Amino acid sequence: MRISTVSASKLSLSDNSSITDCIWREDNVLPVKRRDARLDVARHAADLFIRNGLAATSGAHIAAASGLSERTIWRYFGSKESCVEPLFLATTLRFHAKLRRWPRHVSIEDHLDECCKLEDASPQDIADGVLAVQLLALMAKEPALRGVWLVAAYAMEQDLVSIIADRLDRSVRDFDVRLCAATIAAAMRMIDETISIAAIEHKQQFTTQEIVQHLAKAIRQASTLPICDPITPNVFGRADRPLPAQGPTP
Repeated sequence: MRISTVSASKLSLSDNSSITDCIWREDNVLPVKRRDARLDVARHAADLFIRNGLAATSGAHIAAASGLSERTIWRYFGSKESCVEPLFLATTLRFHAKLRRWPRHVSIEDHLDECCKLEDASPQDIADGVLAVQLLALMAKEPALRGVWLVAAYAMEQDLVSIIADRLDRSVRDFDVRLCAATIAAAMRMIDETISIAAIEHKQQFTTQEIVQHLAKAIRQASTLPICDPITPNVFGRADRPLPAQGPTP
């Protein structure tokens, strides 16, 4: 997802300062200016929630921090907690854009190594990831955030459906493909939540490599279709068989 790969390894635990089917696609077809404005509001709202809590943060506070009218805030969002949904979606969909470029001849471990290189992340990407990690760790105290997170997680699951279907040359309507996407999405969500809580609440530190290893292991364990190893090209049938292991040359 992921959120943790560009954030927990960069997160300064002593720093308390302020610092992605139809759901995300609907956000993507918004005019760029409005989409950027929603994400900017999400960043300000996340910062306020982290510093002050949800109860002490009003729509007026979010509007003032964002430099917008309160009326505009309510035109963009249905509730104050939903203001952070664009942040969850943005951090995840940046990762999914890289995941979509997964070559069939490459394993999940090798591809995640490429996806999660911090040198490829912009300062804004990292800052967004840090905010998302802090929000995930806050969910135990602020249960209203969990509903927003789960809405975003469902959008991420729909995106995984098309990634898996494309890798295996199968239909996005295929039940087995959708089941695999659901189990992998749940596993990835658990990794994000677990690492976020460990980093914020328990002051644990993780390297990017450690996070990648946890994520790859979770995806392998959750996969109900053989997508994690190199895939046989679809020449005469479905590309859902791993490539044969290469033994020593006699």
